[in-house]
Amino acid sequence: MKASRIAAAGAVSGIAVLALSAPAFAHVSVQPEGTAAKGGYAVVGFKVPNERDNASTTKLEVNFPTDHPLASVMPQPVPGWKAVVTKSKLDKPLESHGKQLTEAVTKVTWTADGKGIEPGYFQKFPVSVGALPENADQLVFKAIQTYDNKEVVRWIEVPQEGQEEPENPAPVLELAAAEGDAHGSSGAKAGDDTEAAARNTAADTAASSGSGSGSGDSSDTTARVLAVVGIVVGAAGVAYGVLAGRRRDSGASA
Repeated sequence: MKASRIAAAGAVSGIAVLALSAPAFAHVSVQPEGTAAKGGYAVVGFKVPNERDNASTTKLEVNFPTDHPLASVMPQPVPGWKAVVTKSKLDKPLESHGKQLTEAVTKVTWTADGKGIEPGYFQKFPVSVGALPENADQLVFKAIQTYDNKEVVRWIEVPQEGQEEPENPAPVLELAAAEGDAHGSSGAKAGDDTEAAARNTAADTAASSGSGSGSGDSSDTTARVLAVVGIVVGAAGVAYGVLAGRRRDSGASA
């Protein structure tokens, strides 16, 4: 009996944990593929789970931030879905990487051509975005999810630091530290080092070539000396052989 009660209590606790954690995984979210660094470009994916067991998701609208407009927004084709990019004029032109922006992408809408996202499934919608702002730590994308039974869920509540997650949180993209300046400076230093190394290598090569010619002259001189010595030694050997032969002949005559 005691074991049964413990098992029952454990099962209830597990169900409670799943029930509490489900909303955290069920809402529309956005995640980068790799790193979304400030000032750079990134591919981000909007993940849309189907929260209903009796309806399919057939439409997704993602609103892009206008306080940090993105000059480049290109959705990746998703089979079974049609994407429409909407641009709007900005109330106030903004400077972005030395250029003045008067309009920017404010919304991307995906509409299903077929069944859409059926119960028990999710779908990712990848988008290439940039250049990401350099003066922000995150971007908020408010999303609207529509089901084929006409139900609409608005994921538009902005999460606040230090507070509980809202019931319908908006997708938030966290931005990593900028990498361009660091890489640029280190790249320049690396380039300087490489150039200096190249110059040193060229100098060493030239020096080696010069010393190589001197070594060749020395080698030729040494070869000539050895040749003369060889000739002298050879001649001496021949003379010694002749004298030795004469001595043997004189001895034999005696």
